[in-house]
Amino acid sequence: MALFDAVRWTTRSLISGSCRPTVIGLENVPTDGPFIVAPNHLSFFDSVIVQALMPRPVAFFAKAEYFTTTGVKGKAMKAFFESVGSIPVERGEQAASVQALRTLLDILESGKGIGIYPEGTRSRDGILYRGRTGVGWLALTTGAPVIPVGLIGTENLQRAGEKGVRPQHFTMKVGEPLYFDKTGPDHSLPARRQVTDRIMDAIAELSGQERSTSYNQSKIAE
Repeated sequence: MALFDAVRWTTRSLISGSCRPTVIGLENVPTDGPFIVAPNHLSFFDSVIVQALMPRPVAFFAKAEYFTTTGVKGKAMKAFFESVGSIPVERGEQAASVQALRTLLDILESGKGIGIYPEGTRSRDGILYRGRTGVGWLALTTGAPVIPVGLIGTENLQRAGEKGVRPQHFTMKVGEPLYFDKTGPDHSLPARRQVTDRIMDAIAELSGQERSTSYNQSKIAE
């Protein structure tokens, strides 16, 4: 925990000093117990931003290559992602697969926080796409509150085709917790879809994005 606090403080200081973000609603994050953070997804840096600015640790998936790259850069990346509780996942593995969701379920059952992007992958055109139902499955299975998050402007930190980072102002809005009945894993797909749609409605209200009724193009299955 000491390493996490140190890394979070350092990263938060860098983000705050260079981007001067507007952060609203951190008081909506529960002070104890499991919780699910559900943000929209506009940038490669979204997970880092959420992990740094949230008052409690939030575990997101991260590409396995961030943990296996060699050299000084590789060691630094591995140390960072491990310290903030990121979970390595192989490129091409379905982030909404049963095994991946089981990993997140284990973290929630230990009383900690996880992050999951309902869209599945980042939006490259700024549109908020239809949510995939993995977040609904987690919410109903565990009964953990879902914290919707609207990220605004993070896509400007690294524009398409660029390798460098441009410090830019952005906004992170943390919404009020959404509570759903704990049904366990045996619930209907329509119930899971209804929960997911309610979560997406909350994200849309926070982010102000134009919405699509279709899924974002990715290899992640429903």
